[in-house]
Amino acid sequence: MCVLREAAKILVLGFFASGAAFPAAAGNRLPVSSLSPLGPETSVPFGWVDFCQRYGGECDEAQGAPEAIDLTPATFQKIEKINAGVNAKVDPVADADHGGVPDAWDYPGDNKGDCEDYALLKRRMLMEAGFPRAALLMTVVKDARGDGHAVLLVRTSRGDFVLDNLADEVKPWMRAGYRFVKRQSQENPNVWVSIGAPTSAPMYVAK
Repeated sequence: MCVLREAAKILVLGFFASGAAFPAAAGNRLPVSSLSPLGPETSVPFGWVDFCQRYGGECDEAQGAPEAIDLTPATFQKIEKINAGVNAKVDPVADADHGGVPDAWDYPGDNKGDCEDYALLKRRMLMEAGFPRAALLMTVVKDARGDGHAVLLVRTSRGDFVLDNLADEVKPWMRAGYRFVKRQSQENPNVWVSIGAPTSAPMYVAK
């Protein structure tokens, strides 16, 4: 289901390992996004259902009231660091080549995986860093060619942002260059909701 691209192995690895901070975006000026428009409940990806059978604790429905991350220069810097660090650490490999199955969601324990694996690892690392699970939402999108892809959508006090294995920049969702299809509900991680009105063509184009 993923769009794969060879990851650039840059000095981000050194930052990731050492704990050094990335420069704050635009001299501590925070980007602004908006909240993605939600539609009705929709089908749950099989990959998520299969993941939950193996990692039951990750899918506990008792997640509390929806929360948004209070976005400050420090929290945005931490989100950027985890996004870029995971992108640099994990090598992109399709599920069929990696595990011999067409679509499997898992953690990249051997530092290999596809888009869902990147997103799941970022989700776990952000939770370990103290961010609320209800603000870290697995999301399915399609690119301009109609190919399926998965990203992590982060809901903040300044709107929704995308963590993507194809980009180290943490972008506002409407600038990510995808048609957004569905994501986890904030109220229940095992309920998925559509994003925007159904359409067969890409809706959001990167600027």
